Amino acid sequence: MYGIVNKAIQELLTHNYGEETWDKVKEKSGVDVDYFLSNEPYDDEITYKLAGGASEVLGITVEQVLQAFGEWWILKTGKEKYGSLMETGGNNLREFLVNLPMFHNRIMLMFPKLTPPEFKVSNAEENSIHVHYHSKREGLQEFVRGLLSGLGKMYNVPVTIELLQSRNEGSLHEIFKVSW
Repeated sequence: MYGIVNKAIQELLTHNYGEETWDKVKEKSGVDVDYFLSNEPYDDEITYKLAGGASEVLGITVEQVLQAFGEWWILKTGKEKYGSLMETGGNNLREFLVNLPMFHNRIMLMFPKLTPPEFKVSNAEENSIHVHYHSKREGLQEFVRGLLSGLGKMYNVPVTIELLQSRNEGSLHEIFKVSW
């Protein structure tokens, strides 16, 4: 993953829990990187180790860490660093989700070494949509749940996110039903 991901984890932790907590997470995770370069790729294992370290230090599950990070990614990292790109996604939550499959095509122009997930949508209704998440990376479904929750907050729309199918249960990809 690109350094911007790990930098965002650092920002989430230092903003909400302080620099000391970030130092504890780095120590617990065994990640010995002083500064992440946003545009440089890093081994995915670093991100997984940081999530595990945050879980231990904060006393919450890795799933809760990933959900919080997904929301942070949308509400802070996305809006502050990619505000204009986020705005092109749509005028409301439904439009953004319908346009989601095209989103990473634009991101790849900025991060050419990116191995992005693929999103597809189906069952688009007036107040719900199914979001299909395909990725070579495993274990990030709760991050995606956090992203979807963050999008609801970005558009000031209360959302319910239901996991309809998961690779953990033998499926080939995750499907989330997002309702508002």
